[in-house]
Amino acid sequence: MSTGKEQLEVDDELVELEDDEAPAPVPEVAKTNLSKRLIIDNLLEERRLQKQLADYDFDL
Repeated sequence: MSTGKEQLEVDDELVELEDDEAPAPVPEVAKTNLSKRLIIDNLLEERRLQKQLADYDFDL
């Protein structure tokens, strides 16, 4: 556990990436997350509708 009295070493040098080393953007993650969210939303909506249907009074 740190007592707050320790000196931390800080490296102030900035490392610049060349154009070749720039990390490629990953749009697939957002697309995958959106797909998963849509699936979850659809399942929740289906569950809600099933509950409403089960609670519906058919003896009108």
